[in-house]
Amino acid sequence: MDDRTGRETKKDIFQISSEKLVGKVREIVQDANVKKIIIKDQKGKVLLTVPVTWGAAGVIATVVLAPWLAALGAIAALATKCTIEVERELTKKR
Repeated sequence: MDDRTGRETKKDIFQISSEKLVGKVREIVQDANVKKIIIKDQKGKVLLTVPVTWGAAGVIATVVLAPWLAALGAIAALATKCTIEVERELTKKR
């Protein structure tokens, strides 16, 4: 459970090569339930934390995401393997 919002969250972890980092993050942000993405190097050091905010129309602005993707490209050049932690808000079943 997320202490800030009181909503239940789930954390998924992906181990990927640096070449696939940007593509995987682009794939992950398509999920409207994603709230935060954390990129770590092979030693577990946090390299980047990306808060993902969806607008009222249900889309994330590419303009907002573009600086993060540029940073991911730089990270991919420095790291060989990366860990992506994805925090998702769980939806309640009715």
